[in-house]
Amino acid sequence: MKDEGLIRAVGVRGLGAGIVNYTIGAGIFVLPALVAAKVGAAAPIVYIICAIAMGLIVACFADAGSRVSLSGGTYAYAEVAFGKYVGFMVAVSLWISMILSSAAVAIIFVDSLGQIVPALQSPVARNAIIIALYVALVLINVRGVKIGSGVVQTVTLGKLIPIFILLAVGAFAINPSNLTWPGMPSAGETARATVILIFAFMGVESALTPSGEVKDPARTVPRAIFLALVLTTLIYIALQVVAQGILGAELATNTKAPLAEAARRVLGRGGETLVLLGAAISTLGYVAGDMLAAPRMPYALARDGLLPKFLSSVHERYRTPHVAIIAHAFLCALLAVTGTFASLAVLVVLLTLLVYLACCLAAIQLQRRDVRVEGAVPFRLRGGPIIPILASTIIIWLMSSSTRQEFVSLGEMLIAATVVFFLMRLAKPAVAPAST
Repeated sequence: MKDEGLIRAVGVRGLGAGIVNYTIGAGIFVLPALVAAKVGAAAPIVYIICAIAMGLIVACFADAGSRVSLSGGTYAYAEVAFGKYVGFMVAVSLWISMILSSAAVAIIFVDSLGQIVPALQSPVARNAIIIALYVALVLINVRGVKIGSGVVQTVTLGKLIPIFILLAVGAFAINPSNLTWPGMPSAGETARATVILIFAFMGVESALTPSGEVKDPARTVPRAIFLALVLTTLIYIALQVVAQGILGAELATNTKAPLAEAARRVLGRGGETLVLLGAAISTLGYVAGDMLAAPRMPYALARDGLLPKFLSSVHERYRTPHVAIIAHAFLCALLAVTGTFASLAVLVVLLTLLVYLACCLAAIQLQRRDVRVEGAVPFRLRGGPIIPILASTIIIWLMSSSTRQEFVSLGEMLIAATVVFFLMRLAKPAVAPAST
């Protein structure tokens, strides 16, 4: 597989910035409370454990990404390593996780608006806003990718400004007694909290999608992902410490807008509104970005004969994959109306962990076959398969903390995807190669 005609123009700073932008998203406005509810003031240790786990996982991304430079990221790694079925399952898992992520973030959006305007907290108002949001984004994105991209760029900085203001001012309002560490949480509590927290670290797999346009991927990919991981970890720990130091035990009970409450304590109503607006802008930006990028996954799979053909329809006037856009928006809105952030976030993480597991195993296979980019020397993990095996073990440990119902839901999704894959193979035996 080759990426014909793509220009390799993305360097370490560009790719690293892209990963940070994908990673620091709307989830961080809510996750400090959910993590504190599991482990209290010991939360920073969970961030460190999560960062170590993600460090091992992204090392596998670095290895695979330096060997397979095709656009598609994990989809491409899995397909090159294991063939079309595994590549398809990874692609579908990514798409489903995008649907769940968008729905979860849309819930934060309406909750943030509800905190600003209490009248919007009623179920009818919340659902109406969710539906209106997705209808508006469908209309924008069907009319053209340029308009959709403009919306994403307009709201990008909105999520960072309130965070840095809160960190700068909140650092001077910390009550040291609120940071008293109660002791090491149990292995089960740590695993569950880490699973929740990984939602905040997700983004590497999305940001690596344009790997076909990265300069010197054997050097750029590993440097960019490790730089981004360090930066995001430092920002996340700082936010958790500031929120815990200001709110204390109350942090665990404020699951809708914990950072906004911390800002209210140190900056008054103006600070609270600023953070709530930041959360609303961040969530809007995430959902808008998802609506711009995610529908291209089912469109590409349908175009390649791996999903029903109607999903590959292109609008006659605007030349956009309008059916895929509408289908994606419908599923997102349905889950946002019927689910909660915490439940959707856990399912997102489970699916993403499966994708990460596939990437770790792909790294072993690509090492074994000595796959490399046009003869270039790839990024080599010390110890050969030891790091991918260790990362895979950690992923399985994290997944083991999930509930029976969560596993059932995950299994149903994977079975449905498998059925679709083989039905499409029967309907069209000669499947075109996946465009990555």
